[in-house]
Amino acid sequence: MIATIKYKSASYKIDLTNPLDISIPLRGDASDVNAWYLDAPKIQPHQEDGFVGKVSEGACVNFNNIWFNPHSHITHTECVGHITEEFYSVNQNLNQFFFLAELITVAPEKYEEDFVISKKQLQYALGNKKREALIIRTLPNLANKKSTQYSHTNPPYLVEEATVYLRDKGIDHLLIDLPSVDKEKDDGVLASHNAFWDTQGNIRTGATITEFIFVENTIEDGKYFLNLQVAPFENDASPSRPVLYKIL
Repeated sequence: MIATIKYKSASYKIDLTNPLDISIPLRGDASDVNAWYLDAPKIQPHQEDGFVGKVSEGACVNFNNIWFNPHSHITHTECVGHITEEFYSVNQNLNQFFFLAELITVAPEKYEEDFVISKKQLQYALGNKKREALIIRTLPNLANKKSTQYSHTNPPYLVEEATVYLRDKGIDHLLIDLPSVDKEKDDGVLASHNAFWDTQGNIRTGATITEFIFVENTIEDGKYFLNLQVAPFENDASPSRPVLYKIL
């Protein structure tokens, strides 16, 4: 089905039958992606007073409990409440779900003992393009990103000036295939989180960061419509399913 979307005084055609899902599912075992030093997530039948919530074990329904942390185990979208004393819910502050987005591919650069995404790389990739959302695919882009155990590995991140550049350029929704936009161990500075949400200025409560995406290599860089949906959790972060639609 080809749909015409009228968006901010322009019209775009997208194919609703060809969604490009860039989320990582949660399976509930040690094969799930993981970060921040937690055990693997669990999806297990509820058990109580001899009841086991599994049809194959005699129950009339499958009735699972799920244990996970959105920041550690699954594609998730977070708002400024992730780093503020005051409570902000991503479910309350993300109230629009379609955005004009740009997908770029970046090879993080060596900086001292780290690998980082620099302002210069983002400037080169974005140029004069005006977008509300930016999706960053990092290289190498192997399928094992969907099951990588990131704790204590010092994965790549965005330097602060790169994140300030994105904020000043009008990027309201930042999506990345890493566990964080910040260095794993930075003594709680969280420079890129703070810069993106402008916590020392006019706090951007409607801006979001989505981490742990995975963009297949078959998806080309370029302009897309992004459908960004979160589970309705009243929390600073929620599992999410970002989906891209190619503009025809």
